[in-house]
Amino acid sequence: MASYTPKNILITGAAGFIASHVANRLIRSYPHYNIVVLDKLDYCSNLKNLNPSKQSPNFKFVKGDIASADLVNHLLITEGIDTIMHFAAQTHVDNSFGNSFEFTKNNIYGTHVLLEACKVTGQIRRFIHVSTDEVYGETDEDALVGNHEASQLLPTNPYSATKAGAEMLVMAYGRSYGLPVITTRGNNVYGPNQFPEKLIPKFILLAMRGQVLPIHGDGSNVRSYLYCEDVAEAFEVILHKGEVGHVYNIGTKKERRVNDVARDICKLFSMDPEANIKFVENRPFNDQRYFLDDQKLKKLGWSERTTWEEGLKKTMEWYTQNPEWWGDVSGALLPHPRMLMMPGGRHFDGSEDNSLAATLSEKPSQTHMVVPSPRSSGTPQKPSLKFLIYGKTGWIGGLLGKICEKQGIAYEYGKGRLEDRSSLLQDIQSVKPTHVFNSAGVTGRPNVDWCESHKTETIRANVAGTLTLADVCREHGLLMMNFATGCIFEYDDKHPEGSGIGFKEEDTPNFTGSFYSKTKAMVEELLKEYDNVCTLRVRMPISSDLNNPRNFITKISRYNKVVNIPNSMTVLDELLPISVEMAKRNLKGIWNFTNPGVVSHNEILEMYRDYINPEFKWANFTLEEQAKVIVAPRSNNEMDASKLKKEFPELLSIKESLIKYAFEPNKKT
Repeated sequence: MASYTPKNILITGAAGFIASHVANRLIRSYPHYNIVVLDKLDYCSNLKNLNPSKQSPNFKFVKGDIASADLVNHLLITEGIDTIMHFAAQTHVDNSFGNSFEFTKNNIYGTHVLLEACKVTGQIRRFIHVSTDEVYGETDEDALVGNHEASQLLPTNPYSATKAGAEMLVMAYGRSYGLPVITTRGNNVYGPNQFPEKLIPKFILLAMRGQVLPIHGDGSNVRSYLYCEDVAEAFEVILHKGEVGHVYNIGTKKERRVNDVARDICKLFSMDPEANIKFVENRPFNDQRYFLDDQKLKKLGWSERTTWEEGLKKTMEWYTQNPEWWGDVSGALLPHPRMLMMPGGRHFDGSEDNSLAATLSEKPSQTHMVVPSPRSSGTPQKPSLKFLIYGKTGWIGGLLGKICEKQGIAYEYGKGRLEDRSSLLQDIQSVKPTHVFNSAGVTGRPNVDWCESHKTETIRANVAGTLTLADVCREHGLLMMNFATGCIFEYDDKHPEGSGIGFKEEDTPNFTGSFYSKTKAMVEELLKEYDNVCTLRVRMPISSDLNNPRNFITKISRYNKVVNIPNSMTVLDELLPISVEMAKRNLKGIWNFTNPGVVSHNEILEMYRDYINPEFKWANFTLEEQAKVIVAPRSNNEMDASKLKKEFPELLSIKESLIKYAFEPNKKT
């Protein structure tokens, strides 16, 4: 039996239930394997599921959608992926009756994007596609032999139909293009970390709350259940010993009726099943039984280890110890929940309970999806990104070009002036970009005081020019990444200095002290009418280049006196690459583009003294004293960066980022 050894594995959907157990197992057991997790953090995913692995050097998490072809291509190439374990899918049958198109999009289209990326890059040595026992359809109640891997596929609900459709694509790419595919079809899985839309965690949480357990129909339906760690071991075996082109059932012959599962859970909680089980209306169609022949996998050396009693007890103990793991899931515990599946949150339509309007988190939907073009030769093809960047002579614009060069992204700088529509059209027609970055604009020479005496020029660049570019981009279906400012807020009664309460993306600007800030607040409000714009609020930018006069560290280290006020700031070395990633994900809307937390002028200068110049000294003065030497007042505030942190969990706090990117590289003491 040939053995396969991967190097760089991409696991899709690994913030979800089954895949998180597989990922944690592989990361723990094979430190020489590099594991990249791709997950869009849908309602049934949770980053905490990957807590055991987050400190491991061989683990990397990327938030994104498998339906984003550019992102998938980029990951395969840059991470040198040779193995894909594809778990990501919509899996809850109840949801598929109410929102079947979402299942088609995720389960069929998402799989197709992955397969096409594998074909284009030409580097995949294993593609393990995770399917379900439900593709076989209903098993006869008196059948003594389970469905084997060559059995006919007869799906009976929209969920299983999309999984069967995905399997057909996998098989076709294996036969037509020689992709090294393996497919698995598994029984029901249970255990810690499972989102409580599924039967066992749902019943456990209801029992914990002293509520009745709702059973669809008469509860005579038969299911087979495997404990999650046994299933993770099965995938470990298939990864290393599975034969290309084959299908493997992951199953157990130990079956249970839904009634019996409910009674066993009542027993664990010392509840009277007669009083605590309620029979409710059945699904539109509810398969009576799924039964698998599991001999093929057993021949590879796998066997079920965990008994039903042991696994159920472990699962119950985990949920009782982690009751808030999933937050507010009251909507999922309804007998017939109607979940509207939108990326990044849990949304219930409340058809059974009008009080339910639980939206736990929000994430802009990804509507622009590009399918990679077929490979014309045997050489790998890179993702077809091309950026058009405005602001070539500016600090941020110059850094963006360097990032593109480092990442191998094609780019050109715009030649037209922002307020000249015809020149912008000419740029777009000649460059043919996939994304446009706008870092052009007027901040003042040498500072914002200049804008007070050059108001017309400031309006022309910051308002008219930015709006014209946004309009041209919208006309051509292009996303515009717009570098804006957070200097449109100042501390107030609701956001007092030192409180830790920052201004959020939806807050109304309250700082009008400078004409520069007025124009930036004005254009930000108008840009809300454009659905193709991603607005990034930068504040007091900092970089590792301490010779740049625009660098906030450089600025204040050259002043005779400084105020000492905590502020949110942007470390460009960390955040500009994130802006590129945001473009790849086609994120839109307003984002506070700062590192989490605040840092004061004195704290920065103390770091400067400790890392750069031990002889450095400075003096402070008050805002009133500062006002005597400047023309326009300055904005001081804290920005709430939680939205950005949720999208990019690896984002460092401002003080950590300052040390890592600005001071450590320049350390002289």
